[in-house]
Amino acid sequence: MVFRHPVLIFITEKHGNYFVYVQKFNSRILSKYTLLLGQEEKCVIQSFSTSVGRKFISLMSLSSDGCVYETLIPIHPSEPEKNQRLVQSQLLKSVVSGSARNGVALAILDQDHIAVLGAPLPASKECLSVWNTKFQTLQTSKELPQGTSGQLWYYGENLFMLHGKFLTVVPFKCEVSSLAGALGKLKHSQDPGIHATPHFVNWETSQGCGLGSQNSEQSKRILRRRKVEVSVQSEVPASTQLLATIQKDSEKHIEVELRKFLATKRTPDFHTIIGDVIIGLLGRCKAEPSFYPRNCLMQLVQTHVLSYSLCPGLMEFALEKTDVQILQLCLQQFPDIPESVTCACLKVFLSIGDDTLQDTDINMESVSDYMDPVQDGEMEEQTAFLQNGFSPEEDNCDSCAQKLKEKPQATADESTSCPVTPKRAALLNAVLHSAYSETFLLPHLKDIPAQHSTLFLQYLYFLYLKCSENATMTLPGTHPPTLSQIMDWICLLLDANFTVVVMIPEAKRLLLSLYKFVKSQISICSELNKIEVSFRELQKLNQEKNNRELYSIEVLELF
Repeated sequence: MVFRHPVLIFITEKHGNYFVYVQKFNSRILSKYTLLLGQEEKCVIQSFSTSVGRKFISLMSLSSDGCVYETLIPIHPSEPEKNQRLVQSQLLKSVVSGSARNGVALAILDQDHIAVLGAPLPASKECLSVWNTKFQTLQTSKELPQGTSGQLWYYGENLFMLHGKFLTVVPFKCEVSSLAGALGKLKHSQDPGIHATPHFVNWETSQGCGLGSQNSEQSKRILRRRKVEVSVQSEVPASTQLLATIQKDSEKHIEVELRKFLATKRTPDFHTIIGDVIIGLLGRCKAEPSFYPRNCLMQLVQTHVLSYSLCPGLMEFALEKTDVQILQLCLQQFPDIPESVTCACLKVFLSIGDDTLQDTDINMESVSDYMDPVQDGEMEEQTAFLQNGFSPEEDNCDSCAQKLKEKPQATADESTSCPVTPKRAALLNAVLHSAYSETFLLPHLKDIPAQHSTLFLQYLYFLYLKCSENATMTLPGTHPPTLSQIMDWICLLLDANFTVVVMIPEAKRLLLSLYKFVKSQISICSELNKIEVSFRELQKLNQEKNNRELYSIEVLELF
């Protein structure tokens, strides 16, 4: 931009001669200049950059001999329409290797500093270096192991370049050019007794740190060295700071620091860091019984990166605390929960009181409008049937069947009402969704009390009836149990506890209802198979009829 008017500058090459064109859009005049390189050998311009002053446009070019040249172009030429000649002057010598053909670039930072992209030596890797053109000294440099594509831009105190497959943004703010500062940098870079690495800033830190320090009136070497040492010491990983905070600080402070850590960018080892944080929290919980950072554990589980193997003690600790909310989240997210832990969660979900669940925040996504919890009176009536194991009046299945026939309306009401509360149903659904192996789960299911097994069977039978009401054989809701999950758990419970459950009167009625319902379903499937076979025969006969092209009367007996 020249006096708020855009200017277009481009360079062309023909037979080894270079031409510079300057197009000012306010006057629509295209000025042409012949660029005299001034070198003894023919060199190729590999990159160039420009800056605008009051009277001249400074054109800096990086040639194939590794040197930087400057050309001054007048903003207001005396004869703009004629071809004029411009002479280059050497600004810096050997900033990059002369053998470098690719990956070199040049960018002007301010009137005294430039950034150069390229390999400084023939056998070295590419690097980004900042030079002071006023005193011809190297300010700082950084190696680029992944290589570059030779593209470099500077805008808004930020350097943009392609490093490997990524666009890298490097904040950079130039210091005020002074002889003391330039000599100080030069002395540090040439002193073999001082390692030069602390003077190169880590680019992977936050954007508040750049390649250069902020402008200040004091430019002494001691102050700059102290600033660098402080910045290097402060670069402690956030995960290490969080683990140190867990061991000594209060629960509220840990929660605040954990929120800050989770808000940062995730690294490839984020899941292992979260596992270490949970192990650290559980270790302090065991050392201090009064310490229980429940909110922190909830936040960590909700990161969706954990598994049981990463934090094996979390679910056991939640079982000790009877924290059903954390157990539900773990069942929903952990893919590798042992069958013994799954069965322990099922026992807690079936035995916990309704009053406790009423004050607990449970995820209800898997429970929809089909839930119709029983009233307190109905629950008391059901528990009365379970006293003393069985009732002498109902000691055989025939009497159960007879009473079912006498009171069909009561049976229908019992089957259509959910035997558990919605919150308990949501917890049981989490168990239904969990992964398991039948061989390892069956021994643990035998340890569930008969009363709890019956209650779980009643709930599964209720879900099965609800599935049968829909043509799609599915339940409404966001993540409801599937029909196959329901049937698998019914079979598992009966295989593990049939000899005990069959002795309970209420379980007898439930088993009889299951038997009749499954028998009716089998009958329906059998009839459907017959209809399918009949339609196939009709289709087959129809094809034979078309092939014969004769009139015939045939009688088919479907049933």
